[in-house]
Amino acid sequence: MENRRLKKSVVYLLYGLGFVLLVGVAFTIENVFTKKTLDDKLTYVSKTIFDEVVPVVASDYKVIRPVNKSEVQVIYGYYDYKADEENQRSSILVYDKTYMQSSGITYGYKEVFDVVSILDGKVITVKQDELLGNIVEVEHNNGIISVYQSLDKVNVKVNDTIKQGTIIGTSGKNNLNQSTEYCLYFEMIVNGNLVNPNDYFDKSLNEI
Repeated sequence: MENRRLKKSVVYLLYGLGFVLLVGVAFTIENVFTKKTLDDKLTYVSKTIFDEVVPVVASDYKVIRPVNKSEVQVIYGYYDYKADEENQRSSILVYDKTYMQSSGITYGYKEVFDVVSILDGKVITVKQDELLGNIVEVEHNNGIISVYQSLDKVNVKVNDTIKQGTIIGTSGKNNLNQSTEYCLYFEMIVNGNLVNPNDYFDKSLNEI
């Protein structure tokens, strides 16, 4: 009996269908693996973004004074070599018959007053001095260190992170000032140098 052969057109059609089917299977498999890989990557990136959020530090807020009571007066100012004779004379401290140029500002009042941090910062020193009483040093941004001396009560400890306006302690006494019962002797250091605090009060960190 004569063998029956498929027509060429039918053979080509079968080959074509087979090719389409093969491509379809391959495409489906690729989509499955691609989707899985993409999902894994998206999950990884998402976790990285939300787990490593870095807080933004504001640098436009202004330096405040270390006292927030309007009645508190400046008893001795910072000794400025460029100032007039009267201002220089009012910035001389006397101890045991020795005259010393004031490297900070002495605030005084007849009653106890709060002493506050001039900026956000970290407490780096809490100590007691025979001449100046309790001392607290706070490190801030831009190379600034504020020094609060003659404190009575101290409310902070070393390594505390504090905010601007935090009450560091209360005014006390020191042997350099006999003119008022309660005082604060405040110094400010910028990039390792003692400076006149009045040149920095009411300035933002961007201006320093």
